[in-house]
Amino acid sequence: MHKMLSRRVLSTDHPVMVQMQQLLRGTTDVMSFAQGVVYWKPPTEALEAVKVAVEDPICSRYGADDGLPELRSALVEKLGRENKLHKSSVMVTAGANQALANLVLTLCDPEDSVVMFVPYYFNAYTACQMTGVTDIQLGPSDAETLHPDADWLEKTLHSKNGKPIPKLVYIVNPGNPSGTYVPPPLLKRISELCRQAGCWLVVDNTYEYFMYDGRQHVCEEGDHIVNVFSFSKAYGMMGWRIGYIAYPTNVEGLGAQLLKVQDNIPICPSIIGQKLALASLKAGPEWVRQNVAHLGRNREVLIDALSPLGSKAVKGGEGAIYLWAKLPEKASDDVAVTHWLVHRHKVIVIPGSASGATGYIRVSYGGLNESDCKLAAARLKTGLEELAGKGMVDIPTPSR
Repeated sequence: MHKMLSRRVLSTDHPVMVQMQQLLRGTTDVMSFAQGVVYWKPPTEALEAVKVAVEDPICSRYGADDGLPELRSALVEKLGRENKLHKSSVMVTAGANQALANLVLTLCDPEDSVVMFVPYYFNAYTACQMTGVTDIQLGPSDAETLHPDADWLEKTLHSKNGKPIPKLVYIVNPGNPSGTYVPPPLLKRISELCRQAGCWLVVDNTYEYFMYDGRQHVCEEGDHIVNVFSFSKAYGMMGWRIGYIAYPTNVEGLGAQLLKVQDNIPICPSIIGQKLALASLKAGPEWVRQNVAHLGRNREVLIDALSPLGSKAVKGGEGAIYLWAKLPEKASDDVAVTHWLVHRHKVIVIPGSASGATGYIRVSYGGLNESDCKLAAARLKTGLEELAGKGMVDIPTPSR
């Protein structure tokens, strides 16, 4: 049967979130630190506006491929005001994941090389695989800060070994799965390295509002830079699937080529989703930041829950909704640990091997309110205390 399927799709990793959903089948009362979601819904006023908008016949028709004109106009204004991006055009997509797939299909050929840094965002990795890009160069991150190694990138982009220069460099800022924030000087250096090498820099800014301890998110702009954004986490719109690409206006033909891809996949993003996105923008970034502020308490609860692993084992958490933790050497099989935590302690996390780093786990603290987070964190801490002490017992054998 495999002979009847494409090598491209067969060589694509199985989605880790689908694996986690399969793991949860037949279980009860498992609390999740796995999927990257938030616990809040969109602004009440926006939901009320959508109840009226759904009756508009336009919601049942196709819209402009690149998004409703009024939403794109509002986003261009937002990009200039908040992100200091003044030379960017907008394409609305069905979430940030579709935005990245559009970009890989538009910017890369199968023989091209793409750079990501470990730990990488698993869906970005598989987006390259499924579009035929197999030369994915995995760069290291600093052992302490988890910042992308710009020295390695410089050597890779300017190597004289005869290999072609990578076509695209991809980072998430702040990071998924690490929650690490790439500081402005480092982001600027990465941008300049890409410009000098003549390659694209794609920055996923999904968690632009999820910043802690006084840090401020910034973007870089240039004719070689594409910025990706999302409504999913900020406005609690995960299921509505609305994201957008901010691409350089000055690059001739780029918008037209993106439209080719867009028209052949979703045709256009959900109209009612775009209506909700437009209405949510009126709540403004302060509405988002008020919600994000509550997650700071969840983060502290999770840092304590991870303490049995040792203070040096826990990294990230500067932004986004993630902590990144190293498992004990005697329990470095992160997939096995994930199964064990589900079946023995009724809590689920993401194995780090899904992001290219065996022996780690990703913990997402956005999906539970504070009281539920404390309950789930207590389960996790109990499990990790047992793991650090006796190790795993009564563990089912994971199927891989």
